[in-house]
Amino acid sequence: MLGNIELLSRLGLAALLGSVIGFERERLNWAAGLRTHMLVCVGSTLIMLVSAYGFADVLGQKDVVLDPSRMAAQVVSGIGFLGAGAILMRGEIVRGLTTAASLWSVAGVGLAVGGGMYTAAIGATAIMLIILAGVKPLERRFIAVKQERSIHLLAERGRVTLDSVHSALGPGSVRVMQFVVQQSEDDPDLDSVQIGLSRASETQFAVIRTRLAAMPGVREDQKGN
Repeated sequence: MLGNIELLSRLGLAALLGSVIGFERERLNWAAGLRTHMLVCVGSTLIMLVSAYGFADVLGQKDVVLDPSRMAAQVVSGIGFLGAGAILMRGEIVRGLTTAASLWSVAGVGLAVGGGMYTAAIGATAIMLIILAGVKPLERRFIAVKQERSIHLLAERGRVTLDSVHSALGPGSVRVMQFVVQQSEDDPDLDSVQIGLSRASETQFAVIRTRLAAMPGVREDQKGN
């Protein structure tokens, strides 16, 4: 059985490592942020500790055989409910997959800390942070820019909706990856609409811009790429 200091040290390390990943998500204003990641990491560490050391007093009894990996395995599958809550789905737009993956990974970090695998836990945290914070600028520069196109419209208040955009695009067209509507800073009666589209050729994109600019209520096609 581990001593109290070692138990508390593992829980504290889990909270620290979880906070590193959680802070990166909190910085981007995701629902699953700092506290959520810390709680997941500490909770999975506690479950791992209970699984590995919580039944030491009954192991000496006759016909008692325990598998310390069973409770840990339940964390891997059970964390899915939090992952589902981190994913936001609006029509055909799915967001939050990366945050759901980070929650699942943080649970693994907690299990590693609970099992005393400090090097693996710290190393995994560092790699996760590089993936979340370091790879994203590269992804935006070299991948997302080539795959996505955006259109900015100025429209009458409430006239342009996600459904109306889908109707204008028609069946079999490119997917809407992002749809953001904000009140125009220049005119409170107008909406500034940003529409992110999946990959399209120059010809396809030109046709799409023409269709969207011709939608009822659209005043101006501001800019696009």
